[in-house]
Amino acid sequence: MADNTHEVVVTDVKIRFWSMVVLMVKLAIAAIPAMIILLVISSAVSMLMAAIFGGGIVHWDMGRWWMR
Repeated sequence: MADNTHEVVVTDVKIRFWSMVVLMVKLAIAAIPAMIILLVISSAVSMLMAAIFGGGIVHWDMGRWWMR
């Protein structure tokens, strides 16, 4: 079968300033729920790893665990 790929080179993109501002505001607003979702997923993975491998902060004697 013949290779039907075509190469495209973009040399200039013309967009109005306010259109770019609106696009960036929408991007920033869309990033907020995405960061919350990533935070929830990373917290769940972190808790799972701590449960499996016994991680966590040791709270013996008000933080003086090294003196035992």
